[in-house]
Amino acid sequence: MDQLKLAVIYYSSTGTNYQLAKWVLEAAREFGAEARILKVQELAPEVAINSNPAWKAHAEETKDVPVASSNDLEWADAIIFSVPTRFGNIASQMKQFIDIQGGFWAKGKLTNKVVSAMSSASNSHGGQEATILSLYTSMAHWGAIIVPPGYTDMVVGKAGGNPYGTSVTQGKDGQMVEDVKDAVVHQTKRTLEVAGWIKKGRN
Repeated sequence: MDQLKLAVIYYSSTGTNYQLAKWVLEAAREFGAEARILKVQELAPEVAINSNPAWKAHAEETKDVPVASSNDLEWADAIIFSVPTRFGNIASQMKQFIDIQGGFWAKGKLTNKVVSAMSSASNSHGGQEATILSLYTSMAHWGAIIVPPGYTDMVVGKAGGNPYGTSVTQGKDGQMVEDVKDAVVHQTKRTLEVAGWIKKGRN
């Protein structure tokens, strides 16, 4: 079977979801998959970014990360999204990326893509689950195959027990409250395992 291809698509203003995405990338390569990390287009005005030192620093840190495109979705066997919550929903930057795939979707290019998602918020009940479920609603319209972690490994419970996807709380110091790296690794490898079954079956 050909090497599995994983697109890790994220949005991050100050770095939390970028860190989750980097852990996904590491785990995918350990699994033997070809993986690429991609950010969605920033929509916030420069004045807003520059008004927040952490946001400005992160924008500078990730200026060379490629911006995700429809071609990346076509290339990938599996896609893992990492996105912060905004009022219990996905950030507008990620929403726009999904919304502009209409023509691509109409051609059937997104059918049977294996997908999973992760999220973050600034408090423990800040909408992480709702954000992931909102993203999965769009994935259902794509005809994608959604792979949540469920409770398939003890590391899910240790990371806070979100069965829909790894989620984390960003503390006031900018650090993650929960230790979720092992859960990210498990979710990544589970997603790739299912993608491998699908790819093998289709071949």
